[in-house]
Amino acid sequence: MISINYRDSRPLYEQIKESIIKLIMTKSLQENEQLPSVRELAVELAINSNTIQRAYRELENEGYIYKISGKGTFVAPQEQFKPNTEELMKSFKEAAAKLLFAGESSESLKKEIDKIEKEAAHND
Repeated sequence: MISINYRDSRPLYEQIKESIIKLIMTKSLQENEQLPSVRELAVELAINSNTIQRAYRELENEGYIYKISGKGTFVAPQEQFKPNTEELMKSFKEAAAKLLFAGESSESLKKEIDKIEKEAAHND
């Protein structure tokens, strides 16, 4: 389900957050499906529960998940997602610039975008 790479320079909460987003995007986690509790996930990953709490808080702020008091945390319906598109676009531009600098053609980047679009449509 969720994996952590201790050699990754990103903080653990970001890795957890990205893992959960990827699971949601690939439909491995369905709308309204319950996520493990903070305590359960902390034990499973053998990390501090505050780290899980931070990841869940950011996911909730971005609309990927929602909480019901006394019941748990659940995957939100897709129409509630509100990712930081400005930040995502900045990351995309940086990655595209690096790929172009490394010798990739703009045509190959366009093909990748088309492939991603088809995969996203297939997951709907």
